[in-house]
Amino acid sequence: MTNVVVLDYGSGNLRSAAKALETTGVAVEVTSDFDQAINADGLVVPGVGAFAACIAGLNSVRGDQIIERRIAGGRPVLGICVGMQVLFAGSQEHAQDMHLGLDQWPDVVKALDAPVLPQMGWNTVEVPDDSQMFQGIADQRFYFVHSYAAQSWTLREDAHYRPAKVTWAEYGSRFVAAVENGPLWATQFHPEKSGDAGLALLGNWVQTL
Repeated sequence: MTNVVVLDYGSGNLRSAAKALETTGVAVEVTSDFDQAINADGLVVPGVGAFAACIAGLNSVRGDQIIERRIAGGRPVLGICVGMQVLFAGSQEHAQDMHLGLDQWPDVVKALDAPVLPQMGWNTVEVPDDSQMFQGIADQRFYFVHSYAAQSWTLREDAHYRPAKVTWAEYGSRFVAAVENGPLWATQFHPEKSGDAGLALLGNWVQTL
C-alpha cells in the first residue's frame, strides 16, 4: 500500500490532514521520525500560525533536511498553507521583519493588501493549462485562512523539471494559490477543509506517488 507521512513538527491541523488523506486509500502516519519521513512514498508538510514558529518547528525535527533530500531525489512533497509559505525565500510577517524560509522558491511572502484580514472562507482559483493538481476540479472553490501569501513568481526554469505550473487567486492582492513544481507541490488553501474538491485534489496528488 502507498504510504504517506504527515510531518509532525508542532504545527496544528495534523489529524484533519491525515483523515482527509486516508480517504484516498493510502496508509497515513503522523510522525516526526526522520527516516520514515525520508522514505515515505509521499510527505505532507502542513502548517498553521506564524511563519517563524513553523520554521523553528521544522528545523527542530530536521524538516528542512527532509524536504531538501526528498526533492533532490524526486520524491513527492506537498506543502499546505504555512507549509507552502515556508518553501519560499522568506516572509515579512510581523512588522516587516524578514524571516528566512527554506528557499526552494525565490520570492517573499507578504501581507495581503485587503481591507479585512485574514481571508477566511471560500475562493475561486485561476488554474494553468494541463494542471495535474486541479484535474477535474479547476472550476471549484477552495477554503483559505491566511493574511500572508507570495504575490509574485520569479523562479527560473530548471532543466531537470518541467516549468512550474502556478495557480493564482485574488483577495485584495493577486497571490499564489498553488504550485506544481516537479516533485514539490503546495497549496495556500486547505484541501482538507475544502470538501469534495479538496479531497479530489489530494487524490490527484496521491496518483503521482
